[in-house]
Amino acid sequence: MKTSDFYYDLPQELIAQTPLERRDGSRLMVLDKKTGATAHRHFYDIPTLLRPGDCLVLNDSRVLPARLLGHREPTGGAVEVLLLTDREDKVWECLVRPGKKVRPGARLSFGDGLLTAEVVETLEGGNRLIRFDYDGIFLEILERLGKMPLPPYIKEELSDPERYQTVYSKEVGSAAAPTAGLHFTRELLEQIQTMGVNLAYVTLHVGLGTFRPVKEEEITDHEMHAEYCAISRETADLINRTKKNGGRIICVGTTSCRTIESWAAEDGTLREAAGWTSIYIYPGYRFKVLDGLITNFHLPESTLVMLVSALAGREHILAAYEEAVREKYRFFSFGDAMFIG
Repeated sequence: MKTSDFYYDLPQELIAQTPLERRDGSRLMVLDKKTGATAHRHFYDIPTLLRPGDCLVLNDSRVLPARLLGHREPTGGAVEVLLLTDREDKVWECLVRPGKKVRPGARLSFGDGLLTAEVVETLEGGNRLIRFDYDGIFLEILERLGKMPLPPYIKEELSDPERYQTVYSKEVGSAAAPTAGLHFTRELLEQIQTMGVNLAYVTLHVGLGTFRPVKEEEITDHEMHAEYCAISRETADLINRTKKNGGRIICVGTTSCRTIESWAAEDGTLREAAGWTSIYIYPGYRFKVLDGLITNFHLPESTLVMLVSALAGREHILAAYEEAVREKYRFFSFGDAMFIG
C-alpha cells in the first residue's frame, strides 16, 4: 500500500487551536467498523455506547513540561531545548534550536542559572545528548521553568497547561499528550464505572515520533519510532477476565491500543510486561485484544490514520473523515473524537 492511499484533504481552519471550555462537550462521530455507517453524538454520550462488563483501557502517562527556553553561555544567544528521553545520570536526549550553534561542549543556562547544562554529543539524526546540572528535584525544576511541548500544528499558547493533560494522568514521561483521553472528566469516568464498565490503566510515554511524517512511498518501508510502555499485573488480569466473560476491550487512544497489542500473546491474553515498543499497525493487521477504539481525528498520511484503517477499513475511515470535514468537525489534539466499534 502507498502512503498516498491514506491522504485526505483537510482545510487548515478545521485544526483545533484551543481546547473547548467543557472537556466532554466535544463532538463524537460513531463509526460502525463493519458497515462504515456513521452517527453524530457528543462525547458526554459515551456511556450510551458502552455495556456493563466492558473494559475501558486508558493511558495514564503525564506530559513532561519538556520545552525549555534559555540562552547559550557566554554569548547570550537564545536556545530552545525539548527533552525527549531520560538517558539517566542527568543526561537527556533532546531536540535543540538553533541546532547549528549548539555543538558538543556548548554551555546552556535556563531560569537565571537555576538550571544549567552542557551539550555532550550530537547523535545521528541531529538530536543532542545534554547533561543537566541543578540542585534539588529535576521534575520540580521543570514544573517551574518548562513549558508544554504542544504539537507543531498548534500555534496558540495554552492558558491552562492542565488542559493538555488527562484528568487521570499520573506517570510523568510523555513528550505529547495521549489526546483521546483529554475528553474525559472525572464525573464521566465515575458514571461509566457506576454502570458496570471496568477501567484499566496502562502507561505509554508518547514520543515526538508520533508527529513524524511518513516519507516513504511504500508504507512498509517506514521505520516506526520506539516508545516505552508498561502493563501491570492488575491490568493484564482485568483485561483477560473481561475477554473471558464476553466483555469488549475499548481502548482510549492509539497509545493504549499499541500498548496492549504489543504485549498480547497470539491467543489474545496479556501478562504483566514493560519495555520498548515499535509496533506498526496498518491494514492487514489482526487485532489480538482490542474490540473498539475511542480516538481523535489524525493527520493525513500518518501512521495513526493507518492504524484506524486497520481496525475499520481504509474506505470506511476515509469516507468518515470526508464526512467529518463536511460537517466541520474539529481535528487533531484539541479536536473532536470518534468511537469505532
